[in-house]
Amino acid sequence: MVVRPTHLSRRERQIMDILYRAGRATSAEVRAAMPDPPSYSAVRALLRILEEKGHVRHEQDAARYVFIPTVNRAIAKRSALRHVITTFFDGSASQAMAALVEMSGRGFDDDELARLRQLVDEAKKRRKE
Repeated sequence: MVVRPTHLSRRERQIMDILYRAGRATSAEVRAAMPDPPSYSAVRALLRILEEKGHVRHEQDAARYVFIPTVNRAIAKRSALRHVITTFFDGSASQAMAALVEMSGRGFDDDELARLRQLVDEAKKRRKE
């Protein structure tokens, strides 16, 4: 199944974060890991929605369903970041990068700065090609 990037609600993102950390979980386990959790039936409904969107699948384990993420976490991160950049930064990756740099309270260590320089250099090379 091909999953198209879809907007996830705050609660859906929370559930996906829990499933990515755990690898697999029942709806009761998901609910227990949520901050200020909604009702059990609301969690089940959210899991069903995530399944309809193609982000999770379930397996039956005796009388309970175990939910497993179907979207690779790296793909999900890129999709979420693309949504944030489009929504809050008018599609400008450089504006988003500037905001990240400005909000980094502790600054960057030498390894992080070297990685950023490398990424900028690679982007310049691709632009010239």
